[in-house]
Amino acid sequence: MNKTRRPVTALALIAMIALISACGSSAPASSSSGNGSGNTVASRYAKAVKFAQCIRANGDSGFADPNASGELVGGISVSAAVWQKAVDACKGLQPPGSLSGQRSPERQSAALKFAQCIRKNGVSDFPDPVNGQPLVDTNRIPSANQPGGMAILNAAMQKCRTALATAIGGQ
Repeated sequence: MNKTRRPVTALALIAMIALISACGSSAPASSSSGNGSGNTVASRYAKAVKFAQCIRANGDSGFADPNASGELVGGISVSAAVWQKAVDACKGLQPPGSLSGQRSPERQSAALKFAQCIRKNGVSDFPDPVNGQPLVDTNRIPSANQPGGMAILNAAMQKCRTALATAIGGQ
């Protein structure tokens, strides 16, 4: 039985940071070295865009494009089965490390502070993020499935946007 898609409009307003991950790679952005290595920020961005487009085409229509560094920082808003089907279909386009969800110790600490902020702002069942797993996954937040639950989560995400930016590597 598939879950129905939950609205992600308000989360999209948070710099396209929707409902999963910290899917972003923890590898540092590199500049072009002129050696044709293909590991420039622009190259990583282009690869990540193609992957995001594929994920949207294969079931998660709300999956966000990468940030300017080519990191995938969007979220899962579909059932686990739909998500797995999309990832399997797009495996050949997946940028290395993009879905590992591994956060540096600093980002993991910031992710835990983000979770505390979300709980403090009305989503008491928001779980502490496990390193290597999505930062925000509505499939693990029972209250998000209740009437008005997404509105409460969206409001908390707005209030905690600074903590979120820190957790995903922003300023």
